[in-house]
Amino acid sequence: CEPHKRPVLRCCAPLRPSNGWYTTKLGRLPPSLLSSTTARLLRPGFSVLCLSGARAVCCVRLHASPARAFSRAFASAASAGAMAEFDYDLLIIGGGSGGLAASKEAAKLGAKVAVCDFVTPTPKGATWGLGGTCVNVGCIPKKLMHQATLLGEAVEDAKEFGWSLPETKSHNWETMVNNIQDHIGSLNFAYRTDLRTNKVEYLNMRAVFVDKNTVELTNKKGEVSRKTAKFFMIATGGRPKYLGLENEKELCVTSDDLFSMQTPPGRTLVVGASYVALECAGFLAGLGYDTTVMMRSIPLRGFDQQCAEHICGYMQEHGCKFERGVIPAKIEKGEGGKIKVSWKPTQGEGEMQSDEYDTVLVAVGRTALTAECNVAAAGIECHPSSKKVIGTGNGVGGTEQTSVDNIFAIGDVLEGYPELTPVAIQAGILLSRRIFGGKTTAMDYVNIPTAVFTPLEYGSVGLAEEDAEKLVGAENLEVYHSAFKPLELTVPHRGDNAGYVKVIVEKASGKILGMHYLGWHAGEVIQGYAIGMKFGMTKDDLDNLVGIHPTSAEVFTTLKITKSSGADYKSAGC
Repeated sequence: CEPHKRPVLRCCAPLRPSNGWYTTKLGRLPPSLLSSTTARLLRPGFSVLCLSGARAVCCVRLHASPARAFSRAFASAASAGAMAEFDYDLLIIGGGSGGLAASKEAAKLGAKVAVCDFVTPTPKGATWGLGGTCVNVGCIPKKLMHQATLLGEAVEDAKEFGWSLPETKSHNWETMVNNIQDHIGSLNFAYRTDLRTNKVEYLNMRAVFVDKNTVELTNKKGEVSRKTAKFFMIATGGRPKYLGLENEKELCVTSDDLFSMQTPPGRTLVVGASYVALECAGFLAGLGYDTTVMMRSIPLRGFDQQCAEHICGYMQEHGCKFERGVIPAKIEKGEGGKIKVSWKPTQGEGEMQSDEYDTVLVAVGRTALTAECNVAAAGIECHPSSKKVIGTGNGVGGTEQTSVDNIFAIGDVLEGYPELTPVAIQAGILLSRRIFGGKTTAMDYVNIPTAVFTPLEYGSVGLAEEDAEKLVGAENLEVYHSAFKPLELTVPHRGDNAGYVKVIVEKASGKILGMHYLGWHAGEVIQGYAIGMKFGMTKDDLDNLVGIHPTSAEVFTTLKITKSSGADYKSAGC
């Protein structure tokens, strides 16, 4: 009855069956474990029900032989004793999607977990609740405002389908913002409740590293305390960058401010050409606001550039203006509460130009919140430019392992990986399973699908055409493409050949390297094809797939025209 050989633990009574459990008394447990009189979970299947003095009762639900299960219970008890040296087994810095998912998974595996989350107000005073960027100032409000523009278009389309509606329509910004913020508030509450349900401690405090096992916590009142943990996970994400110009923080807003603005934005300048910039410019223009995008170079850097330019062309046709190859040089107060922006060419010399706007939205990228939690004090290595944490690829953390053995990083704060909410969630869950559950599955960062919710939506998975050319050479690629028009837009007589699909194929193997879709419901379409990409789909596989008619997604299954042929790729039928 002594299957475990660690000298600190021994069995001092035989196993006794009771209602499907086997109970035994254990002696000589670590003092740190015996100091508590509270029942605590050691790991799934094993619980110390009562701790008192130098004796303990351990209940083991057997999944294998009694000896093996009892041995595992001993191992768990020893582990728990070691972890009791710290306040927590795992402390996660950042209460965004990734941090929350990782915390709940670790808690389910028996770890004592805390999540620290603190939002520093923007220069405009905006702040928000638990849930991170995606829920509060990113994906959720962005797509809901995008939906508002789609509904505006649908109102006009409805008339062509026989609906009798007023000749003119109007939109109320305040109503939209308040309703969206109410929904976000309900999500904040649900996340807090979910943490309590999963026995994860929520600390609404700013966490700053003191050393590799200690953080200093500061609450809203300025009160300071310290907590220790065996493991840390950095999931802080990032915040919007500024241009570095005088007055900009006083006069400009970022995406952290836009979604909760109580007054309509009016005439708006969007500085930047990131997906955040184009998405925001798209729904602002779609809601009827005079909107201009100012970009210094190319749109949607990192995405397929043919698709990116197609999006810009569509936006321009639908009323959004573009100032290309220029950067702001000065931002100052104008007349009547306006904001005066002066700009100059990105390269070379040229005449300075200026104009006045009601709102200036800066969307030129994001910066990682690593300095804010003083990762240097813990010895964590960061990229000198992006300030993101560098993953080592070693140890149980793998890609998410930092240069410090007990500290990990997930999500947008990790250098060189997609800044996407589902990526952070998946990486966090898998990492918790490796740390506390003995699993080995690592996050697969290849062929991750994504969507951009511009007025003409864009979904993609795999490589951009430019990246595929770099990988195998342009001469080794065949690119199949087609324009299309959804059936739904034929009656309203709009969107002629606005939709576009592209499939990038390696000639020798027939393997598909990238799929790109511009059109309606892009995220829904590309999500389905992404599973094929994960399993190495070929062009023959795609050709053998029967499409669903009439849909936009079926265009992928009927692609015959190649770029190299020079044939007309415009659609002429249904």
